[in-house]
Amino acid sequence: MKDSNTLTGAELISQSLKMEGVENIFTLAGDHILPALDIMHDQGFNIYDTRHEQAATHMADAWGRITGNLGVSIYTTPGFANAIPGIANALHSESPLLSISGSAELDELGRGAMQEINQVEMAQPITKGSWMVTDPHRIPDMISHAIRVAFDGRRGPVHLTIPVDIQQMTIQKDAINFYTPAQYRAPKTTLASKQQIKKTIDIMKNSKRPLIILGSAATYSDSGTEIEKLVETIKFPVMTEGDARGFIADNHPYSRGFFDSALNMAARKIKEADLVILMGRRQDVIIGYALEPTISKNSKLIQIDPEGSVIGRNRGVDIGIIGDISEIAKQLTNEATKHSWDNSEWLDILSNEQVKQKDSIKELAKESAPMHASYVHKTVAQHLNPDDILVFDGGDFCHYGRAYYEANAAKSYWYLPPSGMLGQALPTAMAAKIAFPDRRVIMFTGDGSFGFNGMEYDTAVRHNLPIMGIMGNDSTWGIDKHIQVNVFGKAVATDLLPSRYDQIVKALGGHGELIEYPADLSEAIERGFKLNKPTLLNVEIQNVISPRGQAASNKWTSRTPDPL
Repeated sequence: MKDSNTLTGAELISQSLKMEGVENIFTLAGDHILPALDIMHDQGFNIYDTRHEQAATHMADAWGRITGNLGVSIYTTPGFANAIPGIANALHSESPLLSISGSAELDELGRGAMQEINQVEMAQPITKGSWMVTDPHRIPDMISHAIRVAFDGRRGPVHLTIPVDIQQMTIQKDAINFYTPAQYRAPKTTLASKQQIKKTIDIMKNSKRPLIILGSAATYSDSGTEIEKLVETIKFPVMTEGDARGFIADNHPYSRGFFDSALNMAARKIKEADLVILMGRRQDVIIGYALEPTISKNSKLIQIDPEGSVIGRNRGVDIGIIGDISEIAKQLTNEATKHSWDNSEWLDILSNEQVKQKDSIKELAKESAPMHASYVHKTVAQHLNPDDILVFDGGDFCHYGRAYYEANAAKSYWYLPPSGMLGQALPTAMAAKIAFPDRRVIMFTGDGSFGFNGMEYDTAVRHNLPIMGIMGNDSTWGIDKHIQVNVFGKAVATDLLPSRYDQIVKALGGHGELIEYPADLSEAIERGFKLNKPTLLNVEIQNVISPRGQAASNKWTSRTPDPL
């Protein structure tokens, strides 16, 4: 019988995560984490086991961004190697993810132990921090430290290796102190100085063609209220990107859609802006590193971010402010109310570009067999509800969808980060369904992307996660094939078969249909929603390059720092 005055390392892991409010664990069972999983089960955690560890980390990554809470993935040693792509993706998506792996016994490491690899050093390049726990007494404070690092500044993944014997060791209860998150992780509410606010407003007042771009880090406050008040006060056009999609609704009077120069013609006008305000948006490839030709060298640049190290990277800024973006927006609004604002002419110019964009998409959405991707998205859109959650993978089919659908609610529109990690859409969709069980989740994927994590439909079936999957199947690695043909003159290793992926989903216990003709699509969508089970509609589409794919192809030949 276990001594009631002692705790095992596995119990310390569980209690530490309980203190953080963690309820869900994303995992795949294996030898070196069995003690931890056993205790987690007994202590009431919701354990979502996947078919591959990459999917477990994608789910934890998505959970962290969707909820703003810690995502936790746990696996054994070979499982950690499988999880590496998902952890790398979380670094790019800036998700608060805690990766925990087991290992062989501590005193066997370095001697050729079972499945031994240097997990800590493997994780270091793709995390904000990576450590090994060598004493069970250190479990609570090392978990606290890892979580503190994950949430500090811009968020990101962290890793702990906890050997299996450390999980099994027992220590006296009175030798451990547990602290609440409020005690070990103070909220960051850094404000701008009065001088910074006044100088920022002065620059904004002198602007004739301003543009605000909201990035993922603008969403940390979990509410766009203060940013929306600022936009409505200064009447500046705003575009959203990354996790900020829907943070300011696309149908807001001052929204000009999402920032993607290939899929939103209005975004190309950034070249004419005389002031660009980056709020939670890095100076990275998405905006051409904030350099010409994307942003004019004569344009003023203001950057507001919770992480000081990203401000001024690649291009110097006229104003740089470190702190909570929502709180700084509130400060700016208070000062802005002292002035009058009018940017109607510039707003109209951007609106006209949006109209052109919508018209060009409508031209493509014509009935044919095989269907054009835009026709598929047009048909799906007729069946959507305002609170539906849309999840996109990479590829031409999904890019046409990103250009078609609006994001009018926060946490309703999810796309892969700049890592371009294909296959994350299905795990992300499952995490979204766990977070919002009463909302419908629609996943868009290509036949190429499906191959990475398609077996996770088994996970969706086992855990009763009824997502609707829409696959655009053109039997090829579309973007890469188009680049090959355009740049090298031939295609190599980019052809796929017109496989019956829908039958795979049916075999796993879900619902699947092959859709070859436009007349069958609408009824199939209705059936899928009514069945309320994991579904995949395998839709045959034309192999047509998307504007985003064309931009990628052009980048190969131009060698200029245009936006990705």
